Amino acid sequence: MTEQAAAATDAKKGQFAIQRIFTKDVSFESPNTPEVFRQAWKPQINMDLNTASKKLEGDVYEVLLTLTITAKNEDNTAFLAEIQQGGIFKIEGLEGAALHQTLGAFCPNLLFPYAREAIDALVIKGSFPALMLAPVNFDAIYAQSMQQAQAKAEAEKKEAEQTH
Repeated sequence: MTEQAAAATDAKKGQFAIQRIFTKDVSFESPNTPEVFRQAWKPQINMDLNTASKKLEGDVYEVLLTLTITAKNEDNTAFLAEIQQGGIFKIEGLEGAALHQTLGAFCPNLLFPYAREAIDALVIKGSFPALMLAPVNFDAIYAQSMQQAQAKAEAEKKEAEQTH
């Protein structure tokens, strides 16, 4: 095999392209306005994060990042903001763990800045102070999720062995 052919084969092993980034769903609620604006602003912010992916066709996948931000002020909900930020990605030449990690960590990492910007805009339009969410380490979250899944599988295996 020539060097060019070998390089072409190596390049073909893993190709990645963003086809589209989109907002699938967005919502903002501020159930206790205007009373919440009359209180001292000392919010407790909670962020829930979720990712999901599905194969659309061939090597094309949809990845969905869901961010839910709840701000409470003196035990009252000041606001609730949620976004489902999606992306369509073409991923060729990756299989198994590499594909799973790309869908579970790399793609959400690309989507997060869009979701963070949208959440901040919603909060500002709701007349609350800007909310700049800290970066998220999706690789660490993915690794933790894989460890938890492995521990659960091992526990189930031990339980099954003990019942037989």
